[in-house]
Amino acid sequence: MKSSLLLCLALAGSLGIALVAGYPWDSEDEEAVLVNNKCQCVTVTSKFVPSKENPDEEVLERNIRILVPLKARENISDPLSPLRTTFVYRMTDLCRKCNPVEIELGGEIYQVQQSTFCDEPETCYTYNRDKCYSSTFPFRYKGETRSIQAALTPTSCYAD
Repeated sequence: MKSSLLLCLALAGSLGIALVAGYPWDSEDEEAVLVNNKCQCVTVTSKFVPSKENPDEEVLERNIRILVPLKARENISDPLSPLRTTFVYRMTDLCRKCNPVEIELGGEIYQVQQSTFCDEPETCYTYNRDKCYSSTFPFRYKGETRSIQAALTPTSCYAD
């Protein structure tokens, strides 16, 4: 029983890694992950499906999955800020890739990036687990109150 459970967990873990990485599978029935933005809780997938008008023809189907975080704050680093009531999703923001890539054009190598909006800060509706978030809070000790910085995502703020 334990070995089958471990096998299922290993299989789920390996599929999860493939989903996050966004690699398409060899099978035609599977979806390819185009965007997995954990900061804005959005996943965009695509796959080829038979056309409704012509079953012999395949069309590209895109699925957008949006998770709206409950009790998300306007300022996620401030637990006392008001609750967020407006969520804005733009495909151009979700798909932006700001890491420069080297390409070869006419025998010369150039550094390019896919987005022109890399200077604008990314709006985050939940904690990006790869980023360190902290907040200042009042701490009272022996009758004295001090402001102390606390990590809201300790695993990304402190090294092992």
